Amino acid sequence: MKTASLRYLLWLGTASMLCSLAANAQDVPAGAPTSAASTTVEQLTAEIDAQIDQPRFASSSWGIAITSLDTGRTLYAHDADRLLQPASTAKLYTAALVLDTLGTDYRIPTQLLATRPIQQGRLEGPLILHGMGDPTLGTPGTNSDWADQLAAQVAATGLREVRGDLIADDSYFSGPQAGSGWEARDLQSWFAVPSSALSVQENVVDLTITPSSAPGRPASLMFDPPAALAHVVSNLSTSAPRTRNDINLYRAPGDVTLYAFGNVAAHSEPQTFKLAIADPAWFAGTLLREALTRHGIRVDGQVRTLHWPEPDNIGLDKAVVLAQVLSPPVMEVLTRGLKRSQNLYLQNLLQIAGVKAQANAMQGGDPPPGFLSSEAWGIRAMRDLLDRIGISPDASQIEEGSGLSRQDLATPDAMVHLLTWLASQPYAAQLRDALPNAGVDGTLEWRMRNTPAMDNVHAKTGSMNYVRCLVGYVTTASGERLAFAIMLNNFVHDGDEPSPSRNLDAIVELLAGFRGHS
Repeated sequence: MKTASLRYLLWLGTASMLCSLAANAQDVPAGAPTSAASTTVEQLTAEIDAQIDQPRFASSSWGIAITSLDTGRTLYAHDADRLLQPASTAKLYTAALVLDTLGTDYRIPTQLLATRPIQQGRLEGPLILHGMGDPTLGTPGTNSDWADQLAAQVAATGLREVRGDLIADDSYFSGPQAGSGWEARDLQSWFAVPSSALSVQENVVDLTITPSSAPGRPASLMFDPPAALAHVVSNLSTSAPRTRNDINLYRAPGDVTLYAFGNVAAHSEPQTFKLAIADPAWFAGTLLREALTRHGIRVDGQVRTLHWPEPDNIGLDKAVVLAQVLSPPVMEVLTRGLKRSQNLYLQNLLQIAGVKAQANAMQGGDPPPGFLSSEAWGIRAMRDLLDRIGISPDASQIEEGSGLSRQDLATPDAMVHLLTWLASQPYAAQLRDALPNAGVDGTLEWRMRNTPAMDNVHAKTGSMNYVRCLVGYVTTASGERLAFAIMLNNFVHDGDEPSPSRNLDAIVELLAGFRGHS
């Protein structure tokens, strides 16, 4: 994905960065634990101190809490009550809320609705594609053929013609599609896609830019899926061979038009980028219309959308369900989201929990005054859960579901407290298995291989600029179960230094090899 020169007006970088693993001769060797496994807590403490006291961390902030799940004792703590940015380890808070609110087996519907009856094969009025937050719609291994499933079901009712529009409705979520605190420069990127109640193919489109065979001609832009971006303006030209590439991609926040400009050298390799789909609901509607055509159903009107806060002028409260598809069970959705650190999945699940919390408040007859978004309802429910668990507001401030916000804050103690509570729940084993497994899968697939941590540590990673975190579970060599939170903030990486993630891994490897007891 690199070119000789590649500039972004809205950042297209990744949420998790892989840095150099070269050793720094002035520090402890590249984060490696000592050769002999420690047998006392004092030895373990000294070895962890050696990792975090390296000179390159002098201006950084470490926070660490390590607790035994078997005895409740603390094995190690360093600024464990310091509020730090958790990055994607904040997804553990969302997971706890979702499992407490929705359970493990709930399946998220996506429905086809009508406000009028089908008569003689005709629907005199709109056909409504109603999303309820399924983030897995259209992904491999789930409902990749969701549109054909819906079309086949509705065709079985005898419908042959829709004398009205096809309305793609994502108004099930109220509030902006970007999470609170998400940075504007990220919103074009694959890791900060819109959180839509009608999401499809993870709201990501691949853009491949290929130079023409001759300088001066336009470069070609190919999208996969082809119709995912409706408005593209390209002034990207082909320059002479071996000239410096200058590819610029820009979409203003809230706008649907993608602008491409600059130049790409003739005969250079195609360049591929992953971008956010600007209007997932509209794209889902176009896919459904194509499926309806394949199943012999003609739609006379247009594909249009219903987004919050547009008024519902179609009578959704009186609509009937003609067809529906269901997501995998919530635990499977969570597993997919946690293994890959998929932001859309967790942000959508937070809002689904928020919609349920709002409905419960309304039924209880005592809703709070004023407007709250679905996200805000979810965070309100999360705060209630944390109060029940015993995590105070001054130890945890989470404002969205993914960890993308720089305003999310948590202490290592709070993270370990959350892990300890989760370990006591009926779904504890399922959640542990849903986390990345060191050296095996997810975001830890290539980390801690051939160490005592491999296929032992189950932990959530968290990475953004200046932040590295690792929070999860490990079993020591003596068989003791531990919960740990290792959080590094304010670290400025020098390209010649080892990745700070290696030091986090080294600490966890020390825990996995520990032969003592708390």
